[in-house]
Amino acid sequence: MALKLGPPSSVEMISSSTRVPEMPPVESVLRYEFPARGDMPPCTLTWYDSGQKPPRPAEMEAEELDSNGMLLIGDKGKIFCGCYGENPRLLPESSMADYKRPPKTIPRVPGNSSHQDWIRACKDGPPACSNFDISGPFTEWVLLGNVAIRLGKKLEWDSKNLRVTNAPEAEALIKGSYRQGWEV
Repeated sequence: MALKLGPPSSVEMISSSTRVPEMPPVESVLRYEFPARGDMPPCTLTWYDSGQKPPRPAEMEAEELDSNGMLLIGDKGKIFCGCYGENPRLLPESSMADYKRPPKTIPRVPGNSSHQDWIRACKDGPPACSNFDISGPFTEWVLLGNVAIRLGKKLEWDSKNLRVTNAPEAEALIKGSYRQGWEV
């Protein structure tokens, strides 16, 4: 949410375990390119899945990379977080001693319960944290990653028209075909 990513402009499978059409790979690495968003520059997101991890940053002083988490690499440094952004820290970690955290601007889920967040939203509360304006674009790029894995190549994505512009064979995986009477 903080990076306001929206749909990617491209996705590429960097590596994958053995692929079979009927199943996802045991592990994979995908690279997504996102265009500029307002005053935010383009960015690259690399997704490591099922035990794959990025190289351990030299600035990490004490611990190893968790099996779940985020490593944000910017022009001025790096931030490491656990799963779902928990326990964010600057790298090198010794720089945290002088750091003052900014105020929280993204609403938090009460008790960190997605179920309670959803129930609260249903009962006229604020929109759920993974409301469709957040979860829709996220789902789009995760599913596009699945198409890149299936085809094993870099895909250029036209989100507005929901089509891959450089691989016509992707169309069958994105749109699908339906029996007569079951069209969408």
